[in-house]
Amino acid sequence: MIFEEQYELDKFKYLGHGKNGKVYLMPDGKVIKICKTERACREEYETLKAAQGSKYFPRVYTKIDKVIIRDYVEGEVLSSYIRKNGLSKTLARNLINLIEEFRKFDFKRLDIRGAHIYVKEDESIMVIDPASQTTWKERYPRLLLRELRRQNVSKKFYRILREERPDLYKLWKR
Repeated sequence: MIFEEQYELDKFKYLGHGKNGKVYLMPDGKVIKICKTERACREEYETLKAAQGSKYFPRVYTKIDKVIIRDYVEGEVLSSYIRKNGLSKTLARNLINLIEEFRKFDFKRLDIRGAHIYVKEDESIMVIDPASQTTWKERYPRLLLRELRRQNVSKKFYRILREERPDLYKLWKR
């Protein structure tokens, strides 16, 4: 299958690329992601399907071979947002609730890179690349906490976590 011919990628706005593929914005406002491997595409699609209805994940429409079509996610990457605006209690709560949502969906990986979290103006958050949530095992948000340390907001995050969820504070504070 030749994706460029079937999907006319030259008519779509290129949004970017990552380890797993390239992403384009279609005229209808949806996103088309062309994955590098069938496996990565399948894992991401299955994760998005499992999380349908969650406010933290975009709606997914279809998967064909190495292509996923899903909703576009607006916002700013977590690190950039924190640099400009700092870490509020609302944003910290949303990050905590996101990881708890992973647990609710019985994902093996209770973690995500900050680069895969987009923050909207109202500080709600959404995940853009959840491919390895069902395959890698991680019992606490190691990468997310590392990102918060890099942004010099980890102490504030832990303070909020201790107030809001002392049970998680004990598990995550390492």
